[in-house]
Amino acid sequence: MLKIEHIGIAVKSIADSDKLFSLIFNNNSYKKETVESQGVFTSFFQLGESKIELLEATNPESPISKFIEKRGEGIHHIAFEVEDINNEIERLKLAGLQFISDIPSRGADNKMICFLHPKNTNGVLIELCQEIK
Repeated sequence: MLKIEHIGIAVKSIADSDKLFSLIFNNNSYKKETVESQGVFTSFFQLGESKIELLEATNPESPISKFIEKRGEGIHHIAFEVEDINNEIERLKLAGLQFISDIPSRGADNKMICFLHPKNTNGVLIELCQEIK
């Protein structure tokens, strides 16, 4: 693992949350993007080397929609940047950890992503992400 790449926060409204976090960070979102495969609309804020990703559901079946329905708005996941996502998946699978999906998919902000199942990680949803080159 190279670093904490970003912290994902589930929100009901990007428009409302962008205003709030712009005020808190004294900085504007640098990128907004829809990821249809994940059912999310995202907004990113840069904070030093790390980022905050706001996630709004684009449909009622989105994992974010279900998360907010169960838990309300709040921290959804912590993403760690890795050098080689496929090697990390194999390494962690060999160690006995389970993934929600162990096949990387295209995520927001030019990344390949996959998620460890929170049942294995003390209830924390962990995302592995690798920059697409």
